[in-house]
Amino acid sequence: MHADLSPVIAATAQWLTRAYPASGGALACALSEAQARQAVTVAARLRYPTAMDVGLMGVSGPGGSARLDWITGADGAGSVDVEEAWRSWVDEVVVSWAACLLTDPELAARAVAALAGGGTPVEFRRLLAPDDRDRRAAALLRHPDLVAPVAELHHAELVARLDPGQALVA
Repeated sequence: MHADLSPVIAATAQWLTRAYPASGGALACALSEAQARQAVTVAARLRYPTAMDVGLMGVSGPGGSARLDWITGADGAGSVDVEEAWRSWVDEVVVSWAACLLTDPELAARAVAALAGGGTPVEFRRLLAPDDRDRRAAALLRHPDLVAPVAELHHAELVARLDPGQALVA
């Protein structure tokens, strides 16, 4: 099931790392990308918890990055360039949820715990327990004030999804 999410995970993580780039060279970029990918993976699995959800998303499409590009002023807003076609695989809700997870360690821990057999804390170490090098590499990506416009878009839905009384169904 999760293999079908790979285009959404890849495009959404790429959008996050372009909108909130790392500074400090190739290692910082790789560390920032790893953190973004882990947050996006958790968010995508929460957003699309069943094979049916993934299938429906595949039919309807994830929505693209146009609104996110406009909100953040990111490059590529309104782009129709073939090289930017990956932007059509960006899922706004997944971006928002990933931003929430990157800026709120308690919420991130609850989200990973909510994945029914779908991941271990070790698998998401850079998300859950970033070291100083991880934090420096993803300073923009993890800055609550900078990502607030994106995180706030769907924060309430994420909190509702993680509510213990709520079934994990889309």
